[in-house]
Amino acid sequence: MAIESLRERTGMMSDVAKKFSVLINFSDLTSSELEKQAKDLCNTLTSGDHSNLNYDELIVEMRSFPKQWPKQNMTILDLLVFLEENALKEIYPNMWVALRIAVTTPVTVASAERSFSKLKLIKAYLRSTMSQECLNLLAIISINREISKQISYDDTIDDFAAKKSRRVRFYI
Repeated sequence: MAIESLRERTGMMSDVAKKFSVLINFSDLTSSELEKQAKDLCNTLTSGDHSNLNYDELIVEMRSFPKQWPKQNMTILDLLVFLEENALKEIYPNMWVALRIAVTTPVTVASAERSFSKLKLIKAYLRSTMSQECLNLLAIISINREISKQISYDDTIDDFAAKKSRRVRFYI
């Protein structure tokens, strides 16, 4: 069952990778292949009547993109950084949106599953003694434990105490 689940997830992730591959290899594609793959990508990023990309503009942007890339074998993230550093996101807005979506698509669902697992542990233990806001904040800290390990709690407590100090100083 676990092996079948892994095969299914791998297949789904490879399908997603194929959809976004046009963003990297568009300079190597023939005109008809480019149009077909761009249409697939636009259809993938469409929900109901709303589309995140304009198909015709995306084709024009890909065809007008400089043939000489800054470096060989650029990744989607490299291309996104290139557009940002050279202030080209206004010139290639559809590519900009598609690249941003591509880099934010999770490679696995493990982080989401981990988040729900953590929330279940926290909520079961603290459910009756804590407000919803406090529970949410603790869940965020627990889920992002790598970042939270870098926080100096002593400094945070000192900052909080300084801001919330209610002592009134009387000067003589």
